[in-house]
Amino acid sequence: MHIANHPLTKTVHHAAFVTSMEAELFAIRCGINQACTKENVSKVIIVTDSIYTAKKIFDSKSHPYQFYTTVILSELWCFFSSNCENSIEFWKCPSHLKWRFHKDIDKDSKSFNLTPSYPYKISWDYCKKTNSNDIINQWKMMFQASDGKGKHFLDLVDNDFNNIEPGYTKGSPWLQVFGHSNSLCTCATRAITNHAPIGEYWLRFFPHKDFKCPCNNYSIELRRHILHKYRRFNGYWNPRRDFLNHFTMFLIANPNAFTFSNN
Repeated sequence: MHIANHPLTKTVHHAAFVTSMEAELFAIRCGINQACTKENVSKVIIVTDSIYTAKKIFDSKSHPYQFYTTVILSELWCFFSSNCENSIEFWKCPSHLKWRFHKDIDKDSKSFNLTPSYPYKISWDYCKKTNSNDIINQWKMMFQASDGKGKHFLDLVDNDFNNIEPGYTKGSPWLQVFGHSNSLCTCATRAITNHAPIGEYWLRFFPHKDFKCPCNNYSIELRRHILHKYRRFNGYWNPRRDFLNHFTMFLIANPNAFTFSNN
């Protein structure tokens, strides 16, 4: 905090389990609180590299940061009520401009020696990552150890021969490969879950009907037959169709496979 370009107050706070926006609003809140308690202060200038955060103070819509904005507005109401000539301005100063006070703040924050309350990381991002990892690990265990994925689920492997497992980053391992196309994603989902218009699928609902393979070489049309032996779909041929990439390339080269237009 400066008055007429002269440093007056410097405050360092340690906060855990907060987002960057919460930290920004808390810093603005502290600055306004101290400025409003000083005598002979008629104009307050908030210099910030996050003007988007400052706009949240005057956002009347419902948002998660209303506790901070309510306190700030309460302080400003008292500030403006004391003198109708009082004013406040918000200046945007991005960090890349290398303002000298940015350097001072950066130096102070890095030199602040914190003794953590716990012997492990306690940042907000770390906690979110830990919680997400716990959830996905539990989901993987349930996915593999129960009937959740179904007995017809097609297990695919990556280029390192590792089984493709559920994930939450970058759209999951499956969607990274075929999530760009709705039709391809639909076809891949049918093939992976074996909910496709082939004899193997129809037989579950009509066990007494004849679903002989169209090639006349097999008594029933199977998913494995289509992927590995069925020469009708040979737009792309590679014996390792259990690789996710080769599996996807097969579907791209054979758009009629696993589609209801076949029957």
